[in-house]
Amino acid sequence: MKPYVLLVGLGGVLVVVIALIGGRPAAIGAATAVLAQLAAVALLRPAMTAPQPKFLAHWLGGMGVRAGFLAVLLVLAVLEPVRLPPLATLLGYLGALLPLLFGETKFLQ
Repeated sequence: MKPYVLLVGLGGVLVVVIALIGGRPAAIGAATAVLAQLAAVALLRPAMTAPQPKFLAHWLGGMGVRAGFLAVLLVLAVLEPVRLPPLATLLGYLGALLPLLFGETKFLQ
């Protein structure tokens, strides 16, 4: 449970910082990235000690989850560009996801 709390805490800090820099659309993108990372870690964590084929299947599933969240965010940004400017929204997503990916090994312990 502790890694998930750490992930949500760090993600919350990232969302606030990104919101201060990029506004509401960037904050929405960042919050989406935190949710995607949380889902991916929850999918991969049980397979950390599994044999390599099972581990890789869960890892690939986590990458698919992240890509799926990005695709949904992109579609929403294209359909509603006034409310959700695509560039700010997607930069917010990447701005939160990349630091979380670099710290992923900490969340998987």
